Amino acid sequence: MRKACIEAWGPAEGAAEASVASLRELLGIIGAHEWREKGVEIRALGSPPNNRIHPHYGVFSPVRGEYVDLVAQAALPLTGQEPTVAFDIGTGTGVLAAVLARRQVDVVIATDHDPRALACARENITRLGLEAQVRVVHADLFPEGHASLIVCNPPWLPARPGSRLESTVYDEDSRMLLGFINGLAAHLEAAGEGWLILSDLAEHLALRSRAALLAAIERAGLRIIGRIDTKARHPKAADASDPLHAARAAEVTSLWRLARA
Repeated sequence: MRKACIEAWGPAEGAAEASVASLRELLGIIGAHEWREKGVEIRALGSPPNNRIHPHYGVFSPVRGEYVDLVAQAALPLTGQEPTVAFDIGTGTGVLAAVLARRQVDVVIATDHDPRALACARENITRLGLEAQVRVVHADLFPEGHASLIVCNPPWLPARPGSRLESTVYDEDSRMLLGFINGLAAHLEAAGEGWLILSDLAEHLALRSRAALLAAIERAGLRIIGRIDTKARHPKAADASDPLHAARAAEVTSLWRLARA
């Protein structure tokens, strides 16, 4: 428990003082520590034991494999860029950057602005032996330069997070989603593609409309050149007792292929 608390809250500073935390929060911290210790197996990264991602506390865990499989299966764009460069915007654990590197993308630049995510991604990339291909950098969305492929898996629900943990699920005012869409064209190679990985759960919950998403893409000077869909496979999608069962059962995660208009 001590190690789990240090990972979540950091080491104690100064004189030790008594403090109080809820049992629920402590159980969550211990659970996060256990995921960090054992890791999450990612089929797209190959065979065990070199296919595990170890999420840190407060960094979105890739336990839902749908979005990872989409990035592993979509055809890579051919732009003639040498060496081929991809950006992974908001890398989190670094899982998508690792998948792109395993797909033989020459250079992957993975960005994040959260210190926890940066440390987590660097640790995972090192553990997987991908340092020669993947560079993890601090940036608010895009790094400098241009890429043949730019990938982003933003938080899927446009609502205000109530805690650090919820910031991996909630994207207040769609800041990250719209930031990616609005900045994409300026960083793409002429024939490059942007891959936006997004669940439509927000649409089923009436938090965002499909029309609003399409309008944002058009305003940003982008066009849709393809879309790959997959149904939710997580247990809650089949749990009829879940209050959000209807929305979860209908949920589709899509990889939107975007290009300059």
